[in-house]
Amino acid sequence: MVQPLKNIRIEVMQSLESKVESFMDKFLIPVEKIWQPTDFLPDSQADGFLDKLKEMRELAKELPYDFWVTLVGDTITEEALPTYESWLMDVEGINQMEGKGNAWSKWVRQWTSEENRHGDVLNKYLYLSGRVNMREVEVTTQHLIADGFDIGTDRDPYKNFVYTSFQELATYISHNRVAKMAREYGNTALSRMCRIISGDEMRHHKAYSTFVDEIFKVDPSNMMIAFKEMMVHKIVMPAHFLRESGQSIGAAFEDFSNSAQRIGVYTAQDYIDILQNLIDQWEIGKMSDLTEDAEKARDYLMKLPARMERIAQRMKIPAESHKFKWVQPALVS
Repeated sequence: MVQPLKNIRIEVMQSLESKVESFMDKFLIPVEKIWQPTDFLPDSQADGFLDKLKEMRELAKELPYDFWVTLVGDTITEEALPTYESWLMDVEGINQMEGKGNAWSKWVRQWTSEENRHGDVLNKYLYLSGRVNMREVEVTTQHLIADGFDIGTDRDPYKNFVYTSFQELATYISHNRVAKMAREYGNTALSRMCRIISGDEMRHHKAYSTFVDEIFKVDPSNMMIAFKEMMVHKIVMPAHFLRESGQSIGAAFEDFSNSAQRIGVYTAQDYIDILQNLIDQWEIGKMSDLTEDAEKARDYLMKLPARMERIAQRMKIPAESHKFKWVQPALVS
């Protein structure tokens, strides 16, 4: 009798539990050693706080409109962390109910604790900058958490780890590009914040891509099919569900995406490059001993970047039209 796929996935997750502690040692940093948001912000207890705050606000005036839209969207996405933790805790093989839970649930909690600092530092920067309507930002953040989302992974750990491998690399690219732009505008403080965040995202990407690599070693056919199914349905970023006050769920995504693409922070080409990066990392083209369905999935994946390139070449990004409530036009240089 053929074993149900769900049972196979749970067995694979259980078989990898013994490695999770070493993954945490390799890819996460102890709380006492890692950076904290206040390391990158003016010290409110210091005598020179107001002078540094004034300097921060002056430098913020130099940043263009699309930059602010992108930075706000990135911040809101980071702050919707409760949704991501609750989603991952429900994945098959991750058990938080017995004692302090199994090794996988411990990973999720520690990963969450690192990610939590990202939205924290960016939110404080936005507030101190004086360049955005913080109440509107807060409304959007609350909507994003309250609305929830469906990223097409269900409770399948294979699909979830493909998703997180992709998404963490995407956030690395976005924060790293914002850091470079901020530095070009002379805003070294913001540049440092975004650069340190991007470093975290790269570590997390390496962790989740390692999880996928480990699964490929023990269950290559089902892992291949899961990878293919995620790419058929496309990787749905949390930003797809953004909305401003008075809007329906997801209504703000297209305009946010256009802003990010106009300034080159995250583009359609980046999506393709991430896919190719994962194909190369996991050596998809060299996979053998696959079932017939898995071989078809592998062939589909190998051809997909070229197909997407042809589509991307025909895309045109519209000029700025929508004015976000997050960034008041009157405040933009």
